[in-house]
Amino acid sequence: MPRPISAVVHTAALANNLAVARRCAPNSKVWAIVKANAYGHGLARAFPGLRGTDGFGLLDLDEAVRLRECGWAGPILLLEGFFRPADLDVVERYSLTTAVHCDEQLRMIEVARLTKPINIQLKMNTGMNRLGYTPERFRAAWERARSCSCIGQITLMTHFSDADGERAVAHQMEAFERGAEGIAGARSLANSAATLWHPQTHFDWVRPGILLYGASPSGQVSALQGTGLQPSMTLASEIIGVQNLRAGDTVGYGSTFTADTAMRIGVVACGYADGYPRHAPNGTPVVVDGVRTRIVGRVSMDMVTVDLTPCPGAGVGTAVELWGAALPIDDVAFASGTVGYELMCAVAPRVPMRAD
Repeated sequence: MPRPISAVVHTAALANNLAVARRCAPNSKVWAIVKANAYGHGLARAFPGLRGTDGFGLLDLDEAVRLRECGWAGPILLLEGFFRPADLDVVERYSLTTAVHCDEQLRMIEVARLTKPINIQLKMNTGMNRLGYTPERFRAAWERARSCSCIGQITLMTHFSDADGERAVAHQMEAFERGAEGIAGARSLANSAATLWHPQTHFDWVRPGILLYGASPSGQVSALQGTGLQPSMTLASEIIGVQNLRAGDTVGYGSTFTADTAMRIGVVACGYADGYPRHAPNGTPVVVDGVRTRIVGRVSMDMVTVDLTPCPGAGVGTAVELWGAALPIDDVAFASGTVGYELMCAVAPRVPMRAD
């Protein structure tokens, strides 16, 4: 028999969250971001819930091809663009849109032997300082792209570094407007945080990612109040053992938890080899038999131990939710010093995953 751990992708929640993005940006088209195998949900599992989008954004050429094989005939955007001249054959064959963020990519397009123009999103570095042309160099890059016969539509693109924080977007909007002054073309600026909270960034296209999966761009569950977003993944397991501790007993590797009174603990079939964070500390929330309780002791490869004090009726076979509708993934991530994105993407291949 398989271990009791499993993950469920909620198709209806994905569709709901896409509708939330549309309500936030009613005059914009939507790139649904499905990079990293749809944030760990599985591209094929997520596709039915997100197929109402206007386009999909991702990184890998093979994932773009898989989307076409799923039956998607609409736009697909390569968010990092392409990497080698041979990639352009796939871009052309599958009618992909590609980001262009450097002169090397422009040069590869200029010398390519394409039978039809490809659409690009020309990326400006407005302060994120990862990819893109500086505002001062952007016009020259745009003029070069416009003069290339292998390039069709040119959309202007940037990415926000602080849309989920206090610094917000004003400094990058100023840089973008300066670099794009007088340049025609559609605009694609807003990530999840900007889609939710900064309507002045919406323009022609928005690019929601984490919000589609029901988690917060800021990592704070409270930031999603009133949005109507729903969690798109549940990670669940069961208790497979129970131990009765006396005061002074310790739990797990390194004896990081010591019982200060007699207590019961449950052993859950879930560990870091399943993608649960090994660094989750004592007190990280978990739901047992519908009751919120806490992790005690160090997460091991295949098991995690939990405090059964608030749920005295729990025993072997009792249901455990590691995250999902009863326990926001952001709460687990916050306690573990990380973000919901990482937990979603980290679910291991050995965990059975299905769509509902």
